[in-house]
Amino acid sequence: QGRLVESGGGLVQDGGSLRLSCIASFGLGTEDMAWYRQAPGKPREFVASITYSGFAHYLDSVRGRFTISRDNAKNMVNLEMNSLKREDTGVYQCSAPVRNAWGQGTQVTVSA
Repeated sequence: QGRLVESGGGLVQDGGSLRLSCIASFGLGTEDMAWYRQAPGKPREFVASITYSGFAHYLDSVRGRFTISRDNAKNMVNLEMNSLKREDTGVYQCSAPVRNAWGQGTQVTVSA
């Protein structure tokens, strides 16, 4: 399946920004990639995805605030998060859905 490792999470105030990164142990050239998140007591939800050709999809509540991008040469996918809100708090996981590969996740906490 391959390995995914996320980084970049942390504690940020309401309205702040964070940049998450995900590095894959496999080449991303033909992979669609995605970010998911899970808040305490809630099911995991889709946040954003990017196709191998660079087409992006977003959860309605993050569209315009989050930007997903990829760097195939570095086997990396990033999630730029701006104007963060408390409801963005959760564990963010990187995924390569077709091969069912998931990272361990990185915690994002947005405080008032």
